[in-house]
Amino acid sequence: MKKNSYPTNPILVIDDEKNALESFELTIRSLGYNNIMRCQDSREVASILSATKIEIILLDLIMPHISGEVILKQINTEYPDIPVLIITGVDELNKAVECMRRGAFDYLLKPVSRERLGNSIRTACNLNNLRRENENLTRHFFNDRLENPEAFAGILTNSRQMHSIFHYCEAISSSNQPILITGDTGVGKELIARALHNLSDSEGKFVAVNISGLDDHMVNDTLFGHIKGAFTGADSVRKGLIEKAAGGTLFLDEIGDLSPASQVKLLRLLQEREYYPIGSDMPKPTDAHILVGTHRNLSELKESGDFRPDLFYRLKAHHVHIPPLRERLEDIPLLLDHFLEQAAEDLGKKTPSYPPELLTLLNTYTFPGNIRELRALVYDAVSQHKGKMMSCAVFKRALKGQRTGESPVSSGQSDSDRSGWISELKDLPSIKEATKLLVMEAMRRSQNNQSIAAEILGISRQALSKRLQRMKSGGQINDH
Repeated sequence: MKKNSYPTNPILVIDDEKNALESFELTIRSLGYNNIMRCQDSREVASILSATKIEIILLDLIMPHISGEVILKQINTEYPDIPVLIITGVDELNKAVECMRRGAFDYLLKPVSRERLGNSIRTACNLNNLRRENENLTRHFFNDRLENPEAFAGILTNSRQMHSIFHYCEAISSSNQPILITGDTGVGKELIARALHNLSDSEGKFVAVNISGLDDHMVNDTLFGHIKGAFTGADSVRKGLIEKAAGGTLFLDEIGDLSPASQVKLLRLLQEREYYPIGSDMPKPTDAHILVGTHRNLSELKESGDFRPDLFYRLKAHHVHIPPLRERLEDIPLLLDHFLEQAAEDLGKKTPSYPPELLTLLNTYTFPGNIRELRALVYDAVSQHKGKMMSCAVFKRALKGQRTGESPVSSGQSDSDRSGWISELKDLPSIKEATKLLVMEAMRRSQNNQSIAAEILGISRQALSKRLQRMKSGGQINDH
């Protein structure tokens, strides 16, 4: 094999007609791919696949000896990671649907245009590269880098930002100072808190409580406990969560919702390392490591007078900020695969595969609910799924409804705040120019997929197609 072969693994073209094989090879080479294998006898396919690692397969359906449909079934069973592009003269909808159900990556009709074939091969190669990157990152990500990688085993990520956070967590895990964990709802603050607990080698328990919505009495009783007779109905002693977390870790989530009165008691707990159960005048010491989490901006709450400055600075000793999913899109493929497997197992189904278009679609969404929202989307889709290949339809319907709402970037901002960048422009673009820029940006984000670009812009695909025709765009556009 040539040193500069591209792709690294050969593209296998299977067709019983010699002229077709030569034509496809010439076309593929003209697209920049020089690592190509040809197979004219379908009986040789099995031996080729067993001896050679194949990147992509171009497969004819109608062949003597062994039909393309039989070969497709065998490949899908024994080599499911190899994308198979069906190239045939059979223009039958039922046949195309059946091939896609059996795992075909694409269905192309002869004669195939160079552009159409190039788009399909390029997409398949990109998907393979993405899978390999995920496998390599999963296999090598923690090797010789983290001292305690097992502590983060419950966090699926390929993000460099997250890896930096893991290093920081290792560095501060032995500190007895409180640790503030911030991030949007659903990013996994409790998972980081658990990782910090695991890193500490504490013999005590990990105790987590979400204090959002709890009034002062409930917070005090939940955290500090009470003695018998402390109030009406207190018929026995109740140990608070602080005592249950002795020798371990106490994680207080949504600390930004804590009332001023409860903030004072938490500050005393952090400063004095002791607390008073309700009804008791005898303080109890604690050795629990205190971690707190919030999705709110404590600095803004401090400035508005809703959060005590002394408590704010006390909590800032160590600060772990988890980036939202929209800032680490490289995690989406890994999380998607994980949730598909998890949902399929929970629902008693086989894990479905999905078209590359799904990743492109998900990458254009801001995910205000972050990982928790992605998980919910996947579970809903799997619950409705029938067959092998996952449809994008369920995701498109769900995301279309979400896109009509306010994005995380604009949430809580006035119209003037959101349009502040416009006021800085010396010359405003015309409506026509602005529309063109929006369309071009949507096409860029969707990787030239018209269906997804239309979803982003909130218009029909037909309307987008007309705009593109008027713009006389020279870019490549997928036919999905």
